[in-house]
Amino acid sequence: MGDMIRVRVVGVALDPAQQHVILLKPVDTSVSGDLVLPVWIGGQEAMSILVAIEGTGSPRPLAHDLTTAMLGELSASVERVEVTHLDAGTFHARVHLDTPAGPRIFDARPSDAIALAARSGGSIWVAEAVFDEAGVPDEAVEIEAPADDDRVEEFRRFLDDVDPDDFLS
Repeated sequence: MGDMIRVRVVGVALDPAQQHVILLKPVDTSVSGDLVLPVWIGGQEAMSILVAIEGTGSPRPLAHDLTTAMLGELSASVERVEVTHLDAGTFHARVHLDTPAGPRIFDARPSDAIALAARSGGSIWVAEAVFDEAGVPDEAVEIEAPADDDRVEEFRRFLDDVDPDDFLS
């Protein structure tokens, strides 16, 4: 499977098209210098990751909060997540669980895997080949600090005020 590089989330950015990008940086910067790995994700996933990193919580459980709670009730935990490969520009990931029945591995979108790791303290790893293919110099990206309280607050208000009927077609 090749070598894996342990990373941390250094921020969430918006690209020029206003798409959310999560930025992953090696924990050990001697491994790949000043490279960061930008992974494009949806707005909801971006907010879910920010909420988890900041530990602010949300008024109602997000999908990743629910999954984490269910895993806990089943005595399972996220041990690590891995961004394993790129396929035609799409990132693929795996979630490694510790369960009473032994280790289990699930395919996942990187955004979901990282949101779960951020809630559980599980480590985040990226295949070296993925960094080689998609890593960019960190000065090439504008990082929006994770502590963007206004956006989190705005999202919280949205969750408080949203009416499910608004989404009926």
